Amino acid sequence: MTDPTQASPAARRPELSPFVLNALVATYMLAICNTTFWGHLFRIFEGRTITALVFSGAVWALMMLVVSVLAVRRAQKPVLVAMLITAGVTSYYVDVLGVVVDRDMIQNAMTTTFAESKHLITLHFLTHVFLYGVIPSILVLWVRIRRASVVRGLFGVGLVTALSVALLVGLLFTNMKAYSTVLRGNKELLGSVQPLAPMGAALRYAKMMFKSTQIVVEPTGLDAKPGPFLAKADKPVLMVIVAGETGRAQDWSLGGYARETNAELKKRDIVYYPNATSCGTATATSLPCMFSPLTRAEYSYEGGLSHENLLDVLTHAGFDVEWWDNNTGDKNIGDRLQVRPRKMKAEDGAEFCFPECIDAVFLKSLQDKADTITRNTVIVLHQIGSHGPSYWLRYPPERELFKPACQTPELTNCSSEEIVNAYDNTIAYTDWFLAQVIDQLDASDRVIPAMYYVSDHGESLGEGGLYLHGTPYFMAPDYQTRVPVVLWMSQRFRDSLALDQGCLAKAADAPVSHDNMFSTVLGMLDVTTTARDETLDLAAPCRAVAG
Repeated sequence: MTDPTQASPAARRPELSPFVLNALVATYMLAICNTTFWGHLFRIFEGRTITALVFSGAVWALMMLVVSVLAVRRAQKPVLVAMLITAGVTSYYVDVLGVVVDRDMIQNAMTTTFAESKHLITLHFLTHVFLYGVIPSILVLWVRIRRASVVRGLFGVGLVTALSVALLVGLLFTNMKAYSTVLRGNKELLGSVQPLAPMGAALRYAKMMFKSTQIVVEPTGLDAKPGPFLAKADKPVLMVIVAGETGRAQDWSLGGYARETNAELKKRDIVYYPNATSCGTATATSLPCMFSPLTRAEYSYEGGLSHENLLDVLTHAGFDVEWWDNNTGDKNIGDRLQVRPRKMKAEDGAEFCFPECIDAVFLKSLQDKADTITRNTVIVLHQIGSHGPSYWLRYPPERELFKPACQTPELTNCSSEEIVNAYDNTIAYTDWFLAQVIDQLDASDRVIPAMYYVSDHGESLGEGGLYLHGTPYFMAPDYQTRVPVVLWMSQRFRDSLALDQGCLAKAADAPVSHDNMFSTVLGMLDVTTTARDETLDLAAPCRAVAG
């Protein structure tokens, strides 16, 4: 017989009103899941503590407004749990790795592969999410909610929403001039509020993707054709475009880095551009941008999709064009190629896949291709390069030149020296790989070869508390925006296409960027088209006049 004096487990659960539960969750998320926000806040308002606290009150009102509008009635607990888990996940990347979760980062996350993303799912990450997201979610699910009638409940939601708006506006208007100035000049402040910033970014990403479904592709360079030198070439021209990954220029010894990371390339007859900048700070933006006819100032996701790109123009000019990938795909660049983009696999070189393939997996297929082509050809090799955080997996153990190297994706568990060593090993391996590409191409007597290498973006290795890449361009350190560019032209290529390498080398110290790639590749290959912008073509001043 049940003892009536003993309360049931359900009765022992605390009971809260919907408003109190929402307020507790909003307060928890702002106070506990926003270390970076608080750091930015007190840095920006240094010496003005009261002003900073009033602003934080406005942010709490904004948080409460969003929670109150979304977490209503039966949706309350699911919404609160979703927001808590989101805050737990994003606060790890923001507070621990210094990543900014904006629209571009959401795009990166949506277009990445499991092979790439699994390196970010570490024990530290799981522990952080459990402590900051899962445990609070369990508490939310555990408590009982004191339900009112539908009418009273909706009235309460409306009242809390109105009061939140009033509090938000009222607090900001206490010093509107100061706050508006801060918000205009310090976009990272609101951009670090978890989970509001990533929620807003997700909405902007969804809007961008919806708009992209309405896009009609505008033809580009339909008039492209071989110029006089290309038309007279006695053998097929083969250009290999190596789309690098996460290579920052600061760690290239060709550009003055003290450590020897380019021992192989310095032995080859190349042109190196030490002052090059990227279009973006992440692959999803930079890769399609650098193949686009649009400059960084003009480029957008929708704009990139609505224009044919460099590979399309080369196809119009009669080239066979192929995309070979050892990374996360071609980002729609190869959508219109006659040959579907090719993903490199273990069968292309099992000795280079353990289980992820390093970039040497390209070499045998490239050799076979160079030995058999009969038409002018461009092949894009999309590297895995220096992609983090698992740098030590991007090169074979026997090529670990700099030791000790970080051997875990938990970068915060490694010393700065270990992280830099592992990263520099990836740069040295890219150096070796590019040298192999050059040597293979130069040794083939069937083709007239050249190579164009450029990295998509750089990388932060802990400088200023930032790791990896993807920081919004306006606030990104130059570690993420300065990239290496290498041109190699065989003597046969220079002679056949009338290019003066000495002329190119003399101008190599001038600032260049991803903006130059579209027109420079067309110029190097002597493709005549109105789509080529001569002012962006690095080869244009260095070509002989056709006789």
